[in-house]
Amino acid sequence: MVSLRLSVSPDFPSHCYGANAASGMAVHDDCKLRFLELKAKRTYRYIIFKIEEKQKQVVVEKVGEPTETYEDFAASVPAEECRYCIYDFDFVTAENCQKSKIFFIAWSPDSSRIRSKMIYASSKDRFKRELDGIQVELQATDPTEMGLDVIKSRAI
Repeated sequence: MVSLRLSVSPDFPSHCYGANAASGMAVHDDCKLRFLELKAKRTYRYIIFKIEEKQKQVVVEKVGEPTETYEDFAASVPAEECRYCIYDFDFVTAENCQKSKIFFIAWSPDSSRIRSKMIYASSKDRFKRELDGIQVELQATDPTEMGLDVIKSRAI
């Protein structure tokens, strides 16, 4: 039987203790807080997260006000760099009911660095588990894979 003993340096930030074993990435507490605000209070329309490789953690890069549109969100996602995104999509059903679905979008453009794509891919599942309440997941490598028409079709 093998026994493992882990020790944590006192210099290691406490919010990083939940690091992902596969990639070594931690999830900053602010990520969970902002997601809860979006989910419970509808404080934001979207949240864009990025991985800070030097700090080895996922952080909030940008939040969108409730009045912002899907076009505002899409314009905020960097064209050449990977990101995780949450989008709160409001829509009306065929029965004329107002509904909302929370989308998780893993943005990994073909033009981004291979190392970046690997880090984002290996950290994705652990990060998603921190955000309880995601209803739809999308993986996108070019803008057409996360266009408004795709969002609408996946929401229904």
